[in-house]
Amino acid sequence: METITKHSLKRDPRLSVVSGILFTLLLALLGFGLAQLPGLSQIGPLACAILLAVLYRQKFGYPEALRSGIQFSSKRLLRIAIMLYGLKLNLHLLLSNGLPLLALDALVILFAIGLTILLAKWWKADFSLTLLLGIGTGICGAAAIAAVTPILRSKQEDSALSVGIIALIGTLFSVSYVLLRPLLPFSDSVYGIWSGLSLHELAHVALAAAPAGEDALALALLAKLGRVLLLVPFSFLLLFWLRKKEGTSASIEFPWFLLGFLVLSLAGTLFPLPDAVLRVISTLTTFLLAMAMVGLGLNISLGDLRKKAARPLLIITVTSLLLSALTLLLLSIQKPPL
Repeated sequence: METITKHSLKRDPRLSVVSGILFTLLLALLGFGLAQLPGLSQIGPLACAILLAVLYRQKFGYPEALRSGIQFSSKRLLRIAIMLYGLKLNLHLLLSNGLPLLALDALVILFAIGLTILLAKWWKADFSLTLLLGIGTGICGAAAIAAVTPILRSKQEDSALSVGIIALIGTLFSVSYVLLRPLLPFSDSVYGIWSGLSLHELAHVALAAAPAGEDALALALLAKLGRVLLLVPFSFLLLFWLRKKEGTSASIEFPWFLLGFLVLSLAGTLFPLPDAVLRVISTLTTFLLAMAMVGLGLNISLGDLRKKAARPLLIITVTSLLLSALTLLLLSIQKPPL
């Protein structure tokens, strides 16, 4: 039966694409199911989907007959998800109320990426993986990693591994923030801004800030969305730098999907959608990202993991600790810009 299936897929490339997409769909559904369990709910469906994909790869190997469909999920669906992510960004709210935070957001990005690059050189860590981790930490986790992967031409296994590490470290930090909150000599509003400035994913920010109340959560998300907005100019600056470095004839993929991100951000700002519709779109976006993460996770070999990931993991932990300390210090010595 397996031989017949493989021959059928070879004869009909469209069947291979559809089967590969359905395969990532199945693992994404399982990832969402796992994310409902106690403990695993803290790391979220994206990390669970990657975990399942990695375990499948180690047990059964890469499903070569489904490669074209899996690659469709890890590339095309990933870009669609990034564009839909733009609907979460209300430009009017950000520019009218959160504009002063953008300076701090820019400082966070420069600090996180600069420090990871410096530590990678000092500790001779894998540079590609560490750079992705620095970008994910400084900007917006998996979404930022997904956005810069085609620009940097990073390996899919590096992208998947960096997303998994960000999910792990971000979860640990967000839970630590919740435990530290009662001990901090700050108002809930300052705590919310601190969470939005220093944590990795939007989900991590929401997890850390929600216990401080709705006002703190709103400020936290506002600070975080400033970093999301800065993903776009950062990506284009990165593209410009790489083209200048490699020459004008260098073949570097233009991130057209980021223009889609901006268009949908503008559309969502000018024509606000009902909250119920936004929740459905948010769930769809996360699900498409989970399918893409499955495609990326299938490229991870645990045999290479221990050799490659130990130092980047240490670097991103140190960077996250220092970023938390820096933003806390900045907020303690000056009045928050809101």
